[in-house]
Amino acid sequence: MSYQKGFRYPRRQFVRFAASASASALAAPFVIGKAGAAKPKTLKILQWNHFVPAFDAWFNNSYIKEWGAKNDTKVIVDNVGMSSLRSRAQAEMEARQGHDLIMFLSPPPIFEDYVIDHREIYEECERLYGKPLDIAKKSNYNPKTKKYYGFSDSYVPDPINYRSDLWQDVGIHPNTWDDIRKGARLIKQKHGIPAGIGLAPELDTNMALRSLLAAFGASVQNADGAPEFKSPQAVEAVKFISALYKETMTDEVFAWDPSSNNRMMLAGRGSITLNAISITRTGESQKIPIHSNIALAPPAAGPVRRIGLYHLLDVYCIWNFAKNISGAKQFLVDLVGQSQKIFEASRFYNFPCFPKMVPDLKKLVSKDTSASPTDKYKLFENVTDWTTNVGYPGYSNAATDEIFSSWLLSNAIADAARGKLSAAEAVERADREIRAVYAKWRERGKV
Repeated sequence: MSYQKGFRYPRRQFVRFAASASASALAAPFVIGKAGAAKPKTLKILQWNHFVPAFDAWFNNSYIKEWGAKNDTKVIVDNVGMSSLRSRAQAEMEARQGHDLIMFLSPPPIFEDYVIDHREIYEECERLYGKPLDIAKKSNYNPKTKKYYGFSDSYVPDPINYRSDLWQDVGIHPNTWDDIRKGARLIKQKHGIPAGIGLAPELDTNMALRSLLAAFGASVQNADGAPEFKSPQAVEAVKFISALYKETMTDEVFAWDPSSNNRMMLAGRGSITLNAISITRTGESQKIPIHSNIALAPPAAGPVRRIGLYHLLDVYCIWNFAKNISGAKQFLVDLVGQSQKIFEASRFYNFPCFPKMVPDLKKLVSKDTSASPTDKYKLFENVTDWTTNVGYPGYSNAATDEIFSSWLLSNAIADAARGKLSAAEAVERADREIRAVYAKWRERGKV
């Protein structure tokens, strides 16, 4: 059974799993602190292959060894490709065995019944490190069940990456979505270089399209967590995306994977995209000549607001059937204490969810000697002003998770861009499918 296909358990199977999960949670220890056992413990962690190799080198070869020695624990880290995390989690949940800690790259509330309540980890971290960002709570807390189903130490912003030489040539700065449409059209006409905003069933597309929708005042749900995608704002946004594709892009955006926009920009074949700084950092580290012409800008302003979803969110979950729950809790508390090192080792890729732990962030991003120009990353000084969560303006929940991972929105919008549906028809279809997902999870008491 595949998570990507909608995670549709038969009712009887869902109840059986939920009952078993609840019993396990009651039996699990609920203590933060060193175990003090007579023999060394083991802590197993599953997470992705980081885009910045230096981060994995620090985490796998230095930090876990230091932490393990201090906590009398053998820490084992398994790194997998980002597209494998969900399927591995699904397999472990069904087998009820696997890693103690598993990291996701977007909120995983669909697994809520199979993880512990992470509340006391947040409480301990707030006591030690100050308040977390609002996106950390909105991405990991279910206001319906009052449970924290995950814990986030860091997030990855999603700025605009654009070719400064091309945009200067046409005399436009990508400040608004209208600017992007006009400038990208002129660049394609003059230089034959297209824009690259994904329209495929993949993560980067999901984030970019939701940012654009939010800028136009549209969203999957409202602030109270009720579905309300169907709106004039959504129709206008889909009309805009369709026009943007026809005027500025090529068919390749329908078949993108999460690294396609990286390859496009670094090969000099794209004028603009939405992505994390993996593009610019790869260009710098590999000394690709074009990297000095790839600039960064905050998310574009739309008719309603300037806003952007995070590109990725590190969400750690502790299974309620994990063998070392207490060690996993302590590991996460201590990991937040390493936020400064995480920010630096990831080369500004991972931003802290507990901002007080990187007090010199503005100073660091304002001048980076490896960047060209050295103030390329200065836009991140106010990153918290324009970064929001999946599910905005409400909380992430099981419905938003299933909608996100089943590519429901990107598929409907892609059909509109191809001319298979009108903008209104695409919004109507998506709204109908969205409401069906909410009805299912409402019946299960999760929204």
